[in-house]
Amino acid sequence: MREFRRRRYRGPGELLRDVQGLLAQRALIRSTMRGGMDPAFRERLMLVVTGVNDCRYCSYGHARMALSEGISEEEVEMLAEMAFEGSPAEEVPALLYAQHWAESDGQPDPAARASVEARYGEETLQRIEVILRMIRAANLLGNTFDYVLHRVSFGRLGSARRGA
Repeated sequence: MREFRRRRYRGPGELLRDVQGLLAQRALIRSTMRGGMDPAFRERLMLVVTGVNDCRYCSYGHARMALSEGISEEEVEMLAEMAFEGSPAEEVPALLYAQHWAESDGQPDPAARASVEARYGEETLQRIEVILRMIRAANLLGNTFDYVLHRVSFGRLGSARRGA
């Protein structure tokens, strides 16, 4: 059986901590999703984190949402590959931070966080990070579902996409 390499929840405690953290921030989530952030910017952030975590469900869904927000198909493909040349210049620092945030499993370098805060301000940074937390949780849930499929089917289902 091939190894399953995508990021996933390692246990129920990790999932519970993420859910509790998101529930504690539901007012911020609500305001961010209801006009507190440009929807195209939000989708770019989600595509970057999804690209790092390699969730096939989120990749498909957020690519479609990005297209509906006016992001070109070419840019969607570039974002999936962590190429930001086609993205608005003012968003690139946040997209790079999203990549770093996801690669560090939500534990970014304090200097990187401070740099984003200096550029965008504390309120926007909080909105960025809540979006990153939301999509990370969705990515890990999707990948955990695939991991279970992978295990119960002896590797036939739940596609081990990275390096497969």
